Amino acid sequence: MKLLIKNEVLNVEKLVLIDGNSIAYRAFFALPLLNNEKGVYTNAVYGFTTMILKILEDEQPTHMLVAFDAGKTTFRHATFKEYKGKREKTPPELAEQLPIMRDLLNAFNIRYYEVDNYEADDIIGTLATKAVNEQQQWQVNIYTGDKDLLQLVSKNVHVSLTRKGITNVDTYDLQLVDDTYGITPKQIVDMKGLMGDSSDNIPGVPGIGEKTALKLLKEHKTVEGVYEAIDSVSGKKLKENLEQNKEQAFMSKKLAEIMLDAPVSIALDELKLGERENDELISLFKELEFNSLLDRLGMEATPSGTEEMEDLDVQSVNHVTEDMLQSPSAIVVEVLEENYHQADIIGLAIANETGTYYLSADVALKSDVFKSWASDGTREKYIFNAKRAVVALGWQDVVMNGIIFDVQIASYLINPSASSHDLADIAKRQKSLQVQLDESVYGKGKKRHIPEVTILSQHLGRKATALLELKDVLYDELQRNDQLDLFEKLEMPLSVILGRMEMNGVAVDGDVLREMGKDLSQRLEKMEKEIYELAGTEFNINSPKQLGEVLFEKLNLPVIKKTKTGYSTSADVLEKLQDSHEVIPLILHYRQLGKLNSTYIEGLLKVLHKKTGKIHTIFNQAITQTGRLSSTEPNLQNIPIRLEEGRKIRHAFIPENKHARILAADYSQIELRVLAHISQDANLKQAFNENMDVHTKTAMDVFGVDHTEVTDNMRRTAKAVNFGIVYGISDYGLSQNLGITRKEARTFIDRYFESYPGVKEYMDTIVEEAREKGFVTTMLHRRRYLPELTSRNFNQRSFAERTAMNTPIQGSAADIIKKAMVDMAEKMEEQNMRSRLLLQVHDELIFEVPEEELEQMTKLVPEVMEKAVELDVPLIADVAHGDTWYDAK
Repeated sequence: MKLLIKNEVLNVEKLVLIDGNSIAYRAFFALPLLNNEKGVYTNAVYGFTTMILKILEDEQPTHMLVAFDAGKTTFRHATFKEYKGKREKTPPELAEQLPIMRDLLNAFNIRYYEVDNYEADDIIGTLATKAVNEQQQWQVNIYTGDKDLLQLVSKNVHVSLTRKGITNVDTYDLQLVDDTYGITPKQIVDMKGLMGDSSDNIPGVPGIGEKTALKLLKEHKTVEGVYEAIDSVSGKKLKENLEQNKEQAFMSKKLAEIMLDAPVSIALDELKLGERENDELISLFKELEFNSLLDRLGMEATPSGTEEMEDLDVQSVNHVTEDMLQSPSAIVVEVLEENYHQADIIGLAIANETGTYYLSADVALKSDVFKSWASDGTREKYIFNAKRAVVALGWQDVVMNGIIFDVQIASYLINPSASSHDLADIAKRQKSLQVQLDESVYGKGKKRHIPEVTILSQHLGRKATALLELKDVLYDELQRNDQLDLFEKLEMPLSVILGRMEMNGVAVDGDVLREMGKDLSQRLEKMEKEIYELAGTEFNINSPKQLGEVLFEKLNLPVIKKTKTGYSTSADVLEKLQDSHEVIPLILHYRQLGKLNSTYIEGLLKVLHKKTGKIHTIFNQAITQTGRLSSTEPNLQNIPIRLEEGRKIRHAFIPENKHARILAADYSQIELRVLAHISQDANLKQAFNENMDVHTKTAMDVFGVDHTEVTDNMRRTAKAVNFGIVYGISDYGLSQNLGITRKEARTFIDRYFESYPGVKEYMDTIVEEAREKGFVTTMLHRRRYLPELTSRNFNQRSFAERTAMNTPIQGSAADIIKKAMVDMAEKMEEQNMRSRLLLQVHDELIFEVPEEELEQMTKLVPEVMEKAVELDVPLIADVAHGDTWYDAK
């Protein structure tokens, strides 16, 4: 009988106990490393949360607890000090995620618990025993990846063991334990006593594996029974091993036995499942970028707390007058859609010392008085997301000049780690006039709508008034932080440049894309036939279920991972099988080409603007904590370059003017050059100052060879180490990148620091400085606050230390290319040039250059880029040009 929920007649309570560490490890290794825009690793948290949701949906428990190990040492170490001694140290990428899991459990209102000197297994065993000993009837379900817990299976206790993947489990009752092993759950301990457990470093008896252990237990029931009848044990070597390791066998049994009366002070009633804290969950899911989980929970991505506000005195005007347009004024230009290149303005608001005014889009855009004021650069304006407003007005042929303060950018510079830079959140942090979140006014997704005028005018009026209040507060804080130059000389002019780039757009030859799509479709069709021939059957290659059946049933390839619906055919699985069958590389290539066709060829064709026929991407200026720009709608920074077919997509990016060329300029190893400058490491500086290949130099030092002996593989490894150091990579991360062991990766990192001691000293020093100040800065005074540096939690502190090391490097590199963009814009304007900056892609700038300016720009661009800032090593910008973006590279 399966009891899913508390039944009033049977009075059944259902308790779910989860082995937190086991599920966390399973989630971490089942998913590729993922991180949110702030650089926080999230793959284990995502998998863990998915598992929690599945358990809640499937089990519908009345009571629930997640048990964690309290530390490395337990009472078992007193019996055997090498207990679990061979386990690898927890990867820092996982360790950093464990505190976030606890935050999520708090939001779900699920209790978690740990006891010093005991393991999660002991907590689970004790609580399961308490539950089944209660007078009322309890059903206990345990979730773990550890087979040791099968010893707890009983009539009312089931154990769900995770299989490959995240949410796939096999649930063991008494019958399944018997069917699988032919012994009782209590004999699992005896089995471990005989065969040991390598994962826990339990020795057992040498030479005895699972098969032999089970055979002995079926005959003699227990370890004690085996030794009582030792004379009847057949097999000279087996008997000899048993006799010589008797003490070890009994010790191993003792180590494997889960304690059922551990000092667990929490009562069963305290485990009652409470109502989840939706606001906290929404906030966490948004921060972690778990949008699919928000949808799965059926929750709006807008926390509550938008209580009634007193109406503000907002005047709705049908005619714009000069009296309304004082200087300075705060202005709100409201666009409902995220992609403001494709959206209409739904209303405007202006606030100044004369009052707050609401203007419909129709009134404002038809008013010559408003247009004249908007374009007048001497009339000072405060705004939120200047680029968005300028571009939205630009599409309506209205020019906006005179913006001297952008509240969004100011907030972002003051604290880029803040979870949100929405105006409502900024106002709340600064205790300014309360502003509602847009989603609480307009709704979300398909429910999004334009509200009635009275609501819209109040909302926009409050926004404009808040901007007026926030300007001075944020200005003063920028001044205190020594960030006014960063704000006024870099980020504010950059927003104008980015707006201009977005409005100009990038010309794309749709015919080239369509021809590429046609070619890819033909190649895919041909590859399909080759795959069918190699597989010996026709099937839907894009169906994971059908592909799995062909690979693992028809071709009998080894099963790497299973999912709820069958065999996993994910990319990482297929990569591990590449040498198993000649069809696998073909399938991988087929998938790559298929993604190119659907995501990039068809995807780019879909976003060509109806009016211009060009692509108008959106550059996000206030998102990343390092200061880097990102690109969306579409993401032009993510066009594939590893695959030749992917690189060819750049053939479609062309000059708008047929008498122009595409010029591309990118910084050479800018982050490593910044590292050399900041760390002042003599060897690293020497490599750049003498124009050496820094990856070859590192390979020589790490491998201890002459430059003539450096192989391509050595240089590849050195390159991974060089850039890995910049990003604070761990031995685990490097081992995953290079496909080597963690020990080998650790050796490479240690040798790197021996070769570049100044870098090691910098890493140590910057962490200490950050701990004292509470933040790190870039060369241009961009800040990143790291309160976790003083956390008592080792995992949180480790993440903050790694961030302290790499943020000044990555952030300074981001500042440098932004400075180059501003400097280039000034130079082109000074020299009255017709060349235009089209795109910024990481460390690369893309220009459209008329043929008559080509020689001038070929000299000017690297000259300006290399002088953007002064370093103790040369900045190098490589420049090339061609008929298309592809040809320029």
